[in-house]
Amino acid sequence: MSRRQRNILVRVDAASRRQDTDAEMCEHKGIGHPDTIADGVCEAVACDLVRLYQREFGTVLHFNVDKGLLVGGRSEPRFGGGRVRTQAKMIVCGRASNPGEKVDFRVLVAESGRRWIEENLHAGVDLFDLQAEIREGSAGLRRVLGTGMACANDTSFGVGFAPVSELEQSVLELANTLKSAALRERMPAAGDDFKVMGLRQGAHRTFTIALALIDRFVGNPTRYFEIKDSIRELLRSKLQRGDAVRINQLDDPQARDEAGVYLTVTGLSAEMGDDGQVGRGNRVNGLITPDRPMSLEAAAGKNPYSHVGKIYNVLAHRMAHAICARVPEVKEANVRLLSTIGQPLDEPHAIIVDIVASRNNTVRGLVVTILEEELDAIPDLVTGLVEGRFPVY
Repeated sequence: MSRRQRNILVRVDAASRRQDTDAEMCEHKGIGHPDTIADGVCEAVACDLVRLYQREFGTVLHFNVDKGLLVGGRSEPRFGGGRVRTQAKMIVCGRASNPGEKVDFRVLVAESGRRWIEENLHAGVDLFDLQAEIREGSAGLRRVLGTGMACANDTSFGVGFAPVSELEQSVLELANTLKSAALRERMPAAGDDFKVMGLRQGAHRTFTIALALIDRFVGNPTRYFEIKDSIRELLRSKLQRGDAVRINQLDDPQARDEAGVYLTVTGLSAEMGDDGQVGRGNRVNGLITPDRPMSLEAAAGKNPYSHVGKIYNVLAHRMAHAICARVPEVKEANVRLLSTIGQPLDEPHAIIVDIVASRNNTVRGLVVTILEEELDAIPDLVTGLVEGRFPVY
């Protein structure tokens, strides 16, 4: 394929550009965290809307359903089993084309949200009242979709980095353990709502975890702390020797009732203790990394055919990982992509890449080749986003 001229800047340095190597922190919000639920429901609606547009109109129309709000309900957790008194409310808000009023967005949100909840949470759909607030978008933005390569519907940027650090990898591994079916078979009291916060200071690492426990599996305070200790030891076995694991730091060690511990009816703080919002949770790599270059774009719910807030953030991480995997001399890669509204997605206004490697033109040339190949593969990336093969939260 012939190459068009693209604005690519590759900067090579022999030393790491990371600002603070003596300390780092990062976190992951679990599948049942209110922010993650908001992301998940809105992303499910977006993917289903793509398929609906293709079926009804033969093409993907303009939409973004990335403004979601989860309003917590009310519950009365009790040792041995409590009750939910008021449903949580999940509101999916956005803009979407609807020629001839053929799309019933209320039905779409209800069906897509219900399916995502059933597939990802143990709490059940009865906890949630799913509502749609989706209206027509502006005529100008509707023009960015058409035949051929779509155009960017925003002037924005995406960022990505590779590889993940040892701390970041450990946070992801703990998250996978807390999400696993194996943990719930062994510890059915473990809820789906959790958060993992990792901190490294020098060689010392601490992992602080918030984990909702389900009241019907916990008969009394003594049993609560026994379960918590067992989960702590299981997680510690996944880490390095000397790592500290702390769970539910607000717990009162002398608790005699439900008020002193993190106990829930459903395993979700959304039943009473917390609200959620799209974009406040994990970035597209599953992490929140204040020590890394990071976009604040909410990827979930955005149109996978045109919105750079989704496409460029996933693409930047793919580029960074491809560079590190295919160029052995590269130890670190940070990628930033900047779009211009109305311009084709495969023609970014600028691509800026910082790599840690020995200074030589061969490395720079290989990096540029990888960037070009990833840009040419955007149609495949878009298909993967619609099919859910590339996570965005």
